[in-house]
Amino acid sequence: MGVLLLGLALGLSARAADDAVAAQLRQVLERLTQLEQRNAELERQLRALQAPAAAASAAPGGWGTARVQQLEQRVDALTRSAEPVEEAPADGPTIGASVVAVGQRVNAGGSADGRDATRLGYRGDLTVELPAGAVGDAQATAFAHLRFGQGPGVALRPTHTSTVNSVGFETAAGPDDSFAILAQAWVQLEWPLDAGGFNDQKGRRVELTAGKMDLFGFFDQNAAAGDEATQFLNNAFVHNPLLDSGGDIGADAYGFAPGLRAGYFDTDGSWAWGASVGVFGAGAGANFSGSPGRPLVIGQFELAPLQINGEPRASYRLYAWSNGRTVGLDEQRQRHTGVGVSVDQRVGREWNLFGRWGRRLRGDGHFDRALTLGFEHGGRAWGRGHDAVGLALGRIGTDGAWRAATADGTLVGYAAGGSETLAELYYRWKLNEHIELSPDLQWIRRPGGDGRAPALRVFGLRASVGY
Repeated sequence: MGVLLLGLALGLSARAADDAVAAQLRQVLERLTQLEQRNAELERQLRALQAPAAAASAAPGGWGTARVQQLEQRVDALTRSAEPVEEAPADGPTIGASVVAVGQRVNAGGSADGRDATRLGYRGDLTVELPAGAVGDAQATAFAHLRFGQGPGVALRPTHTSTVNSVGFETAAGPDDSFAILAQAWVQLEWPLDAGGFNDQKGRRVELTAGKMDLFGFFDQNAAAGDEATQFLNNAFVHNPLLDSGGDIGADAYGFAPGLRAGYFDTDGSWAWGASVGVFGAGAGANFSGSPGRPLVIGQFELAPLQINGEPRASYRLYAWSNGRTVGLDEQRQRHTGVGVSVDQRVGREWNLFGRWGRRLRGDGHFDRALTLGFEHGGRAWGRGHDAVGLALGRIGTDGAWRAATADGTLVGYAAGGSETLAELYYRWKLNEHIELSPDLQWIRRPGGDGRAPALRVFGLRASVGY
C-alpha cells in the first residue's frame, strides 16, 4: 500500500504546478507511513504478550496469579491504544452540561439548631471549550463555564469541615432565584516543543492560562478525590482542607478568582513531569471589588509514571502557597503560607488509591494540619464494571492558636482541641451513559475539636445527569 501511495504522490507532484500542494502530499504520506509502522509494532507486541499470558493461565505452577494479571493489564492497555478513536472536529467546540441533585439528612447532634434536618438542592454546570486559533507559534483555547443552582445544603454545628455537601450552590440573590453566574472564563496558550508523544499524547509544551478560573483545575488535582459530582461530597476530601475549608485560597464567595498560571510539561519518556506557578486574586481582589495586590501565589511540581499506552498510572504532586489577603482569628488581614501533597495511584484494574496532606506554616486559623486517605474501587468484581465504591478517612488538627483562644470555654462554649476525625462512604451506580445515582454516608467525630460533642452522622443520595 505504501508503494502505491508513493507512486501516486510522485505522479501528482510531477503534474502539480503548486509546490505547496506537493509538500502537503509528502507530509500526508509520511504520516501514513508512521501510522502503518506503529500499528504493525502494536500488533507484534500484542501477539508477544498474549501468548505467554495464555500459557501461564493454562499451565499449573506457571508464573503465578500476579504475573498473569500484570500481562493482562499490559494487553488491555495496548488494545485500548490500538482501537480507533472518534475525534471531534479540530475547529469545533466541546460542550459539556450536567445537573446534580443532592438530598441529605443530618442527625440532631450534628445540625446547627440541634434537631434532625433534611435538605435538598441541585447544581447545574454548562461548559464550552473551543479552539481560538494561532497566536504566533502558540495554539489558543478559550473556555467558559456557567453555574446555577438552589439549596446550599444542611447547616451543621461548628466543624473544621466546611460542608458535607460540596455540590450545594446558591447565588447571593437568595433561595427563590436560580440565576446563573459566570464561574470561569479563561484563555490558554500552548506552545508545543515537539511533535507529541505515543498514542497521540501531548509532548513537551509550555502553557499560559489567564482569566477567571477554578484554582483546583490546575493545582491539587486528584483522580480519585477531586470531583464532588461523582466522588466524595465532603469538602475535606474534594480538595486540600487547608486551601479550601480553611480558606487559604481567598477566592470569591463561589470559589473562583481571576489569575494567571504558567507551566512547563514533559511527557517524553516513561515518566511525565511538570512544574507550574499561579498568581490569583484573593480577598477583595477575587471578586473585583478591591485591589489585586497581595495575591495568592502557588507553585506545584508533579510527576507521573506512564503506562505502555502513554497514559498516567499515578500522579504525585507537591505544592506550596502564600496568600497575603487571608484573615486570622482576630479578623484582621494576615499572610498565610503552607505546603501540601496530593497523590493518586492505580493498583491493578480496579483500585485507585489517594492521599492528601497539608500543613500551614505561617498564620493562624481553626486548624493548621490535615491528612486524608482513601480509595475508589471499580465494580467489575461483582459484575458492575461501570459502578464504583469509594471510602475516605481524614483527620484535621486543631490549631494551637484556636486552642488557646477557646481554652476557658467562653468564646464558643467549649475548649477546642485534638483532631476532628471524619469518614465518608459512597456507591456510584451507573444507570446508563448519562445518569448516575450515589447513596452516601458520612461520619464526623469531635466536630470542630469539641470533645464533648456527639458524633455527626449524615445520610445522602446524589443523582446526576451529564452530557
